[in-house]
Amino acid sequence: MLYRFTGRKIDDPELLEAVRLTIINNMIQYHPESSSQLAMGATFGPEAPTEEVDVDIATHIDIYDDGPERSLLVVETADRPGLLVDLVKIISDISINVQSGEFDTEGLLAKAKFHVSYRGRTLTEALQQVLCNSLRYFLRRPTTEDASF
Repeated sequence: MLYRFTGRKIDDPELLEAVRLTIINNMIQYHPESSSQLAMGATFGPEAPTEEVDVDIATHIDIYDDGPERSLLVVETADRPGLLVDLVKIISDISINVQSGEFDTEGLLAKAKFHVSYRGRTLTEALQQVLCNSLRYFLRRPTTEDASF
């Protein structure tokens, strides 16, 4: 299939996926030595890589005022299944409203941005600290596989 690029931002998910797969396939074909690095970022080919990648990704949590009525929460941490749902649950459990959010992954790194508020206002410094501590505690908690006990 031939695509014509006009210099505009690509917002069609199918086209974006076609571009991504073309890049990955060309990297594998012309630079096979890069396959281990590609395996850390995404699955490629018909099956996912079988080896487990042991990478320690640091967690970063930042909160900024974003106007008089909301704050911007930025979380960067290791990606895993169910992370977005867990983040929203933690935020909601301490009575902070999530107004909107954006979630993206880059390989094994998850990047989440949330516009949050407490009773229609920005988060106070004390509430920011409570939120950061809650998120850090939850994200550093060791995970236990069901089959391990």
